[in-house]
Amino acid sequence: MDDQSKDIDYSYQLKKVMYQIISAAIKHRKIVDYLLQDTGVYSAQHQILMELSRNQFASQKEIADKMNVSSATIAVSLKKLEKGGYISKEIDDADNRLNQITLTDKGKYVVEQSRKIFKSTDLREFDGFDQKELEELSRLLAKLNKNLEIIDNSIKR
Repeated sequence: MDDQSKDIDYSYQLKKVMYQIISAAIKHRKIVDYLLQDTGVYSAQHQILMELSRNQFASQKEIADKMNVSSATIAVSLKKLEKGGYISKEIDDADNRLNQITLTDKGKYVVEQSRKIFKSTDLREFDGFDQKELEELSRLLAKLNKNLEIIDNSIKR
């Protein structure tokens, strides 16, 4: 096989792999979004609840930074979550300008149900994979993510 044929074959393989990764991510997201419908919150709101479960008493700014969106964007979702009874806001004792945001019992219940959905979905998605295959896939995806991070950092303004 000449060099040009090797380049074409390699290029085809790269496109095939990227298509499979993107396709799997889209299918995963579609499945999870469908299964989470019964929780009563939308995707972005759900992400906020999950972040609050990992970071109790997070501020609006901390949540925005973690989700890579503006504080104004988070504010809209937080108002809806508070109105729905999923979160509560309290003035930060150390800084009156900040609100500490916590999950209510209703919010904690959504997080608990969501974790069950994630676990069940993950198990079904990786049905038939053995430990060695999972470790190899994880290693390869970590390598890909490292390359993507380098590219991402080089284009950030």
